[in-house]
Amino acid sequence: MQDHDSSPLTDYIEYPVEEMRLRSENFYLDIKRRHSIRSFSDRPVPKEIIENCIKAAATAPSGANHQPWHFVAVHSSDIKKQIREQAEFHERGFYQGRAGEEWLGALKALGTDANKPYLESAPWLIAIFSQKKGGISSAEQKTNYYVHESVGIATGFLINALHTSGLVTLTHTPKPMSFLSKVCRRPENDRAYMLLITGYPGEDATVPHHALVKKPLNEIATFI
Repeated sequence: MQDHDSSPLTDYIEYPVEEMRLRSENFYLDIKRRHSIRSFSDRPVPKEIIENCIKAAATAPSGANHQPWHFVAVHSSDIKKQIREQAEFHERGFYQGRAGEEWLGALKALGTDANKPYLESAPWLIAIFSQKKGGISSAEQKTNYYVHESVGIATGFLINALHTSGLVTLTHTPKPMSFLSKVCRRPENDRAYMLLITGYPGEDATVPHHALVKKPLNEIATFI
């Protein structure tokens, strides 16, 4: 191994095997309660909770540890309204034919359409941006590596953190998403990756039966 600055691993905790099995099972049972929700309450969520979840997301592994992401947590009613107007404008074109019959057919079982009222009713929208240039310091302008993969992992961490905190989420990717850069006042280097809606579920929140169908282990994993 090449010489490099490092510190001893001191915060690893090893559990007995039986406790590991129990922890892995409990995690699975908890995370399987995570659902994509399309009805959100307007009940307030403290900013500190969102801050902690974003800090958790930022612990995700990334190419060369460049952390090529930026999270814009939107609480402003005015900005949420702007995002909804722009998103619905683009979504209308998507649902009116731009997506194609096969894609629209795949979405039919989820009951989605161009109307996105939750973009205003939810207490928080988190716009996630990827960065082509950066580095270990935000002042650097080096090439970032494995950007898409890194931001995807961080987004997964964020969804898990929000769920663990007791909130529900919805991933939203309006096509195109370039308007988010302007609305969120991000520089040219930042590219919109995903919009994450989070808060408490609305009283009329439902889970589509289609979304409850998960492939069994033997179809998603091979042990050799």
